[in-house]
Amino acid sequence: MRLDELGTVERELWDSFARGTAVEVPAGAPATESAVRADVIAALLLGTGPGTAPGDRPALHLSGARITGRLDLSFAEITVPVVLADCRFDEVPLLQGARMRELALPGSRLPGLAADTARIDGRLVLAGCRLTGALVLNRAQIVGDLDLREAVVTARKAEAISAVHVAVSGDALCSHLAVQGGFRISGGVIDGEFDLEGASLSNPGGHALDAYHVQITEDFTFHPGFRAEGRIILSGATVSAAIGFCGALLDNAGDVALEAVDVSVTRNVDLGQGLTVVGGVQLDGSRIGTQLSFRDATLTRPGGTALSLRLVQARETDLRTRRPVDGTVDARNARLGTLYDTPDTWPARLRLTEATYDALAHPLTAAERLDWLRRGTDGYLPQPYEQLAAAYRRLGHEDEARTVLLAKQRHRRATLPPHSGAWGHVQDVTVGYGYRPLRAGLWLLALLVCGAVFFGAHPPAPLEAGKAPPFNAVFYTLDLLVPIITFGQEAAFAPRGTGQWLAYGLTAAGWILATTVTAGISRAISRQ
Repeated sequence: MRLDELGTVERELWDSFARGTAVEVPAGAPATESAVRADVIAALLLGTGPGTAPGDRPALHLSGARITGRLDLSFAEITVPVVLADCRFDEVPLLQGARMRELALPGSRLPGLAADTARIDGRLVLAGCRLTGALVLNRAQIVGDLDLREAVVTARKAEAISAVHVAVSGDALCSHLAVQGGFRISGGVIDGEFDLEGASLSNPGGHALDAYHVQITEDFTFHPGFRAEGRIILSGATVSAAIGFCGALLDNAGDVALEAVDVSVTRNVDLGQGLTVVGGVQLDGSRIGTQLSFRDATLTRPGGTALSLRLVQARETDLRTRRPVDGTVDARNARLGTLYDTPDTWPARLRLTEATYDALAHPLTAAERLDWLRRGTDGYLPQPYEQLAAAYRRLGHEDEARTVLLAKQRHRRATLPPHSGAWGHVQDVTVGYGYRPLRAGLWLLALLVCGAVFFGAHPPAPLEAGKAPPFNAVFYTLDLLVPIITFGQEAAFAPRGTGQWLAYGLTAAGWILATTVTAGISRAISRQ
């Protein structure tokens, strides 16, 4: 390239390159004076610029210029830092497969940027940039930070940011990033934190963020002020610290707003403190090292599953949402650790099949907890009752545990046909299925008094006069009521008329009491 062909700014840039000094185009300069051809920049970076003297530190540092033509550095090896601040690019820069020391384009305006498979041995800075086309970083390697703070990327109904399998050795700084279109970083590896605080991602009907199978060494942060329209996908992610969505807004009405299936998090997942979700939250199979929290969150998905916790594992689970979840909460087969909840935030529909918890932080009374279980949508299932009873036993509340198990038997009886449930009614009335054994004693005492009073007033005639022992109404009634004990009264006397029918009734009642007591006690012992 001939020096006499260079414009004023181009010549200044050419002369300053070897020393690495910055060239700044004054604001408001005429277009002809602010223009720098992409070919001039490429020539400098590809080694055709002026020679360097000992002590020189070459760098390309330009601000405020308009870059005309296409800057094509594909598969080139650039050994100097490149800073193009507040510049305007006419065409998409091509950096595919390039190897660069550092690239900074802060505040610049571009129609897109193609840097897939590029390697940058320092930072990639796009802070404050305005891109009207796709940012492509697929399989790029960035040894320092990826800085997208306050950038705006617009590619509606397309992939606005495509960073599949990107590798970032530092932090991914995306606070206050605004994206119109999809943001895909699936398979990415970030050796620092991934910060989306205050970011706004919009892709209605598609994925606002696809971070499938990402690996993050530090925090994955979406709070505060994060906004997303479309689906957030974190499924398969591995986060060595924590995930936080406090104060965020996720909007994907009628569908899943947050899909985080099989996520592994070393510390906590905070989905509370002002989080608002319009759509479903799906955390199936995720493993959380400490606490999973929905404290003060608002979840809304009418007529669908608003929160799915199937097979989730956490040391603590906080379900104290700001108001009851509008939709079904599905916690089947979950391992919830210590469970925090309150009656005023219980969802109307709850699925707890095979869900377990080590403790209830607020155990409440059995009557209150039974209302919690009755919100189940799976029909009669014994395990939720047994799990709740076990929780009460661990606290030493044996009476509450028996109340829960009695409710289980009553629920089961309600599912049986009338003829099959009749015997259950008898067991319930007499001994409370074995969980209310005092009832049998009360029934026995009432029948004993009834029989003793009647037979005391109307003693039966002896079968053999002169051989019968003296009649005793109390022991005669006991002979009728207790089938396994005899006092010699029943065999010696024969009632007639009403007394005979009463004797039959007392004998039948005695057998029913004995049978139900035996069955109930056997059931209670087997469960304990």
